Amino acid sequence: MTTAMEQLAHRQATKAAISEVAAALQSVLGQQITAVIAGIKDAKAVGQWARGEREPHPAAARRLRSAFQVAQLLLQVDDPGVVRAWFVGMNPLLEDESPALALTHEPAKVMDAARAFAYSG
Repeated sequence: MTTAMEQLAHRQATKAAISEVAAALQSVLGQQITAVIAGIKDAKAVGQWARGEREPHPAAARRLRSAFQVAQLLLQVDDPGVVRAWFVGMNPLLEDESPALALTHEPAKVMDAARAFAYSG
């Protein structure tokens, strides 16, 4: 069953311009972590995306939107510092991989882990 919080996060991730998505992730996670999620080496590209100076490759854009949706869900229950720590920490529901890295190959599992974290209180 999808909750209102999940529906809101999905709607935000779907409707936001990719520049807004990049800017929000850069604000919460920083350029370096956002670059890791996008699968790029040049973290400065994140700032260029956020400013609308260029567009990410479609695969990178999909990963950014997935991360943004997860972040929006978590930001409804925790502050940005906790959300950032969640993205970079080892996660037992992801076989001790960080969500930032797992997003590149298992976005649905990352969302499941985010749900478990958000609803655990």
